[in-house]
Amino acid sequence: MPNKILMKKRGLARRKKSIKGKLTIGKYPRLVVYRSNLHLYAQLVDDNKSETIISVSTNDKSMRDDLAKITSKVEKSKFVGKKIGSDIIKKKINKVMFDRNGYMYHGRVKAFVDAVRESGLNI
Repeated sequence: MPNKILMKKRGLARRKKSIKGKLTIGKYPRLVVYRSNLHLYAQLVDDNKSETIISVSTNDKSMRDDLAKITSKVEKSKFVGKKIGSDIIKKKINKVMFDRNGYMYHGRVKAFVDAVRESGLNI
């Protein structure tokens, strides 16, 4: 019987590849999210230039004081979503593609995207 952890990793890699293949690369910057057990990381990537434009996470030193007051991981995801949404708007980018990186669209990922949309960004 195959190892369960290995099977989960293979499934995640398959979903990740499928999602990235459906995105129209190069038309708009790509908003990528990575979720660990403790933290949420988000970055805006320009695939044409192969560079990261903006990067925000719950692990940033500049945001630790604000995040120390928040106990829920979903609320922390919302905070990160609002922060990166406002940063993207400041860069005068109003439309991005969302890459959920193989994660299901619920919980922390959904809260993050909803917060980004509330900031006025078109996904």
